[in-house]
Amino acid sequence: MAADLDRAHTFYGELFGWGFRPTRQGHGRYTIAYTEGGVPTVGIGASSPSAGVTLPVTWTTYFAADSADEVASRVQERGGTVAVGPLEFGSGRVAWAADPDGANFGIWEGDLTSAWWGERRPGAPVWLELRTRDAFEAALFYGQVFGWDSQERERCDVRFEHDRVVLHIDGKAVAGLRGGALEAAPDPNVRPRWRVYFCVKDVDEVAERAAELGGGILSPPADTPYGRVAALRDPEGGIFNVAAVRKEAADGDSASVACG
Repeated sequence: MAADLDRAHTFYGELFGWGFRPTRQGHGRYTIAYTEGGVPTVGIGASSPSAGVTLPVTWTTYFAADSADEVASRVQERGGTVAVGPLEFGSGRVAWAADPDGANFGIWEGDLTSAWWGERRPGAPVWLELRTRDAFEAALFYGQVFGWDSQERERCDVRFEHDRVVLHIDGKAVAGLRGGALEAAPDPNVRPRWRVYFCVKDVDEVAERAAELGGGILSPPADTPYGRVAALRDPEGGIFNVAAVRKEAADGDSASVACG
């Protein structure tokens, strides 16, 4: 969600090379961003009181559900909260919720295409990470809410790697849940949240370019077990991350977030 949709288009379009197309999804102004080749990658909407819900400038992680109503019910049964919905949203149904530690996420019931999470293309989401108090408690919550443990192991597998609980879908590492770091955080405003990582070829170059375009660098580029990453913000304060990894590292690590 962006306060100024045109400004968001300019920043992310120049940073990632995205193109944009308007869509009927939701209420108010809403666009789908496309990577090179016309592949859909993310949605960006204008946060407006006329939509009935005013959301902060932020990237939100959405999880697919066969039934938004059933998942929303399980969220509440397991100590989470449902702030909005489920309600009709374009061609599907959506709800906005939070886990017991307050990390926000969305629930989406509707049409899906593999293009939304297919090849790890530059400019596309490549990794999701929850920073929270206790990764194992969080994994139990999300696993029960979304049925991670009830699906076939070949389809969905959860394991502990590199000090994180890692979710694998169809053999691909897509999300990590990392706990413990928040207690030592000096900033009292730091709280549990989901972080989105976009695939780039050169983290250092993209971080520098983000600053030139009016954004900022929250955490400078650094090497991790998952490749080189950086935490950035856009001109309106929306926080996002970028990630890249050397091919040789990807070949030897099942949990790698290799881009390209």
